[in-house]
Amino acid sequence: MTTIAVLGAGKIGEALLSGLLQGGRKAGDLLFTEKHPERAAALTERYGVEGLDVPGAAQRADVLVVAVKPQDIEPLLDELAPVLKPGTLVVSLCAGLPTSLYERRLPDSTPVVRVMPNTPMLVGEAMSAISAGKYATDEHLNLVEELLTTVGKVARVPENQQDAVTALSGSGPAYFFYLVEAMIDAGILLGIPRDLAGRLIIQSAVGAATMLNEGDQHPVILREAVTSPAGTTIMAIRELERHGVRAAMLAAIEAARDRSVELGRDHEAD
Repeated sequence: MTTIAVLGAGKIGEALLSGLLQGGRKAGDLLFTEKHPERAAALTERYGVEGLDVPGAAQRADVLVVAVKPQDIEPLLDELAPVLKPGTLVVSLCAGLPTSLYERRLPDSTPVVRVMPNTPMLVGEAMSAISAGKYATDEHLNLVEELLTTVGKVARVPENQQDAVTALSGSGPAYFFYLVEAMIDAGILLGIPRDLAGRLIIQSAVGAATMLNEGDQHPVILREAVTSPAGTTIMAIRELERHGVRAAMLAAIEAARDRSVELGRDHEAD
């Protein structure tokens, strides 16, 4: 059985550990690193998974899942490079960081798979996009896909699309939360209590997402089905268009893509 170590047991790292256990992995085949001793102890008690330092995890694991923040990657790679076993698969969950960074800093021919997950991993509904590095094979991709399907859905993309994926699905949940927040505020403006407004909007979002997910109709068709001539919905759509909501969304996602590119450039070779 493959031994998997999650380097950085924050929210995403913990969600992956939980998903792997629910997917049938044994606690004895999993490891994690966590710099805060109190949290490490709590995770071990909660999941029965052993917490180690980075060298200890690298020596025992066949797969290392890097789940630290991008700004913490340099010290982690400094610690990892001298102890990494030949053939160890490195899986990066770090936004904006290219596989070439790991390949440059780790021993020669280290296989690396880049992943862009998102926070619905916390409820088993992630959308993760995966890309192979220079030395990663289809076998490596198959293994990563198997691991990630325990916490959601997986798509394979060329690495040159990962910055766009980061902007679309990596940051995507925040756009929906922002929209729901605005709609709840609108409900309050119209005299509906906050709790009721929240329940109305959240269930509408769940229902709409289910229709998109389970049906085969384009979003435009679904929207038009709600939009009666001279009705309430078309008046709302007119205001959204008048205020440039569509253009703002395009610009926002483009800005998120550009920031992902910048994160990668921060770690380019001198």
